[in-house]
Amino acid sequence: MALPVTPLSARPLSSSNTPDNPRGLLFMALGFFAFGITDLLAKLLSQELPAVQVVWLRQSGLFVGVMVLLALRGSHILRTPHPVLQMLRGAIALGSAFCFIMALRFVPLADATAVTFMAPFIVTVIGALVLKEPVGPRRWAAVAAGFMGMLVVIRPGMGVFHPAIGFAVLAALLFSSRQILSRMLSGHDSIATTVTYTSITSTLLCSVPLAFVWVTPASGTLVLLALAMAVCAALGEFLLIRGLDIGQATVLAPVQYSMIVWSTIYGFLVFADLPDLWTFIGCGIIIASGLYTLYRERVNQRRS
Repeated sequence: MALPVTPLSARPLSSSNTPDNPRGLLFMALGFFAFGITDLLAKLLSQELPAVQVVWLRQSGLFVGVMVLLALRGSHILRTPHPVLQMLRGAIALGSAFCFIMALRFVPLADATAVTFMAPFIVTVIGALVLKEPVGPRRWAAVAAGFMGMLVVIRPGMGVFHPAIGFAVLAALLFSSRQILSRMLSGHDSIATTVTYTSITSTLLCSVPLAFVWVTPASGTLVLLALAMAVCAALGEFLLIRGLDIGQATVLAPVQYSMIVWSTIYGFLVFADLPDLWTFIGCGIIIASGLYTLYRERVNQRRS
């Protein structure tokens, strides 16, 4: 998926003693539905426009939304004790989005999305090695199973491997690094602050090379697709923010796996790309391992 900038591990905007998980789940489901459409439109646009331009167009919708948020709430949203980390997160978010768009140019939607689901396992590894977080044998087993699931999906050496899938792997690595930064920032900054810094930083950085690669859309259809992608990306982001604002992140996180459903449906309807049996098996292994990892994190949070 075109990985969202919202940190699923960050604390909500407003702390509530009575979280509304059913409504939160609805907002999250709608958000990932919107992101599925965003990915579909990004794949279509990437066939005609440079990847940097597609990323910039995608970010522009959220950027406009953030500017409206700043106008309504004031510049105090930008106050943070860690501005460098926030800007670094924005730069990493840009790299992740660019790599994913590059993968979409050559790889089916479902395959690219499945590979990015390796992110939770990479976060576990980085958390253990860098943040010295305790990781038991069960979670290490889940990491190993998730990695095997990814190998089943891409099957290197079996004639179905496309080199561009490496961009999806790199997108997952960058997304995992971004999530680690989210964990470091979650106790200090709100989701609004993190999203604002990420949007501004990534949009400004992406605007630098844009002047050298810009291609004017050749038809009104491309312009409409670009506008629709920007709107869907912004809508999806704010639906996720709203979901996290009223629900518990540990309850809502599994909804992200609905992306594989939308990617499969859109890929089949628009590009006639239907994943084979091995891809479905690999996706199943990755999703099952990811859900188990989320479950273990929830158990550990209850104990702490």
